Amino acid sequence: QVQLVESGGGLVQAGDSLRLSCAASGTIFSIDTMGWYRQAPGKQRELVASITKGGVTRYADSSVKGRFTISRDNAKNTVYLQMNSLKPEDTAVYYCNAAWVVTTRGGSAYWGQGTQVTVSS
Repeated sequence: QVQLVESGGGLVQAGDSLRLSCAASGTIFSIDTMGWYRQAPGKQRELVASITKGGVTRYADSSVKGRFTISRDNAKNTVYLQMNSLKPEDTAVYYCNAAWVVTTRGGSAYWGQGTQVTVSS
């Protein structure tokens, strides 16, 4: 059984920084891509950033480029999202995603439970 456990969310003021972490646990042989998504109230879940096992990054929206940085530690099966210069519009539940996770049972994708990020103006 694979679990993704997120941490690092919270309530901050505009301009502050937060660092989200997501650790995958279980009998994992490899994880291809890890990423962060977010879902604001009344909106669909959207990709924020992703990173491959080889370190290739993708930022889905120009609004986070230059402010957010995704990184990962393959040895720890952990992905991070450093968020700087936070804005009220960054307020959302942030979800970690891991795909393609290869275990003794084959491959699949997994989601974390989500962590709330609230940015006050």
